[in-house]
Amino acid sequence: MKLYWCPRTRAFRAAWMLEELGRPYERVPIDVRDEAARADPAFRAASPMGKVPALVDGAVKLWDSGAICLYLAEAYPQAGLGVAIGDPARAAFLQWTLYTNAVIEPAMGEKFGGRPVNTLQNGYGSFDLMIATLAAGVTPGPWILGARFTAPDVLLGSAVHFMELFKILPDNATLRAYAERCRARPAFQRAAALEGA
Repeated sequence: MKLYWCPRTRAFRAAWMLEELGRPYERVPIDVRDEAARADPAFRAASPMGKVPALVDGAVKLWDSGAICLYLAEAYPQAGLGVAIGDPARAAFLQWTLYTNAVIEPAMGEKFGGRPVNTLQNGYGSFDLMIATLAAGVTPGPWILGARFTAPDVLLGSAVHFMELFKILPDNATLRAYAERCRARPAFQRAAALEGA
């Protein structure tokens, strides 16, 4: 597998997921802030929008962090990061796997942009509703689906981690404890070490 990656981007999620998977992969640095680097033909074949992360696994090419995590969980089930079709927890697995890209990121955009709250018009609701829903989901713990760490924890955990770094995470003990559990994982620490490399 090949991961097109750039530090301080959403590619951190894919690197963390790959570290959780425990399979070898090649990390290909791409400076997405440089137009010439983004124009690299091999990179654009993997990522038509010129964004990271992008994953190449044989004939498979993906360029969205949520899709990458879902794909890896299902393509490599032996890692135990997915939930099989037919399992009663499958619906929650899918819901929470999509939550970061569909709800958290638009809500963060609302917060950063100072946009007015419009829970009827905005499919993600609002920043405050996003936080309350996520905290309620994590409350039974220790992970979003209970006792077992799964792919959505990579996405949600990285989002909570970055909200803390950006200083927009409200004072929420549940989410702060969740972030600490995520950061304590060896795979998270290996992915974080890549950020500083």
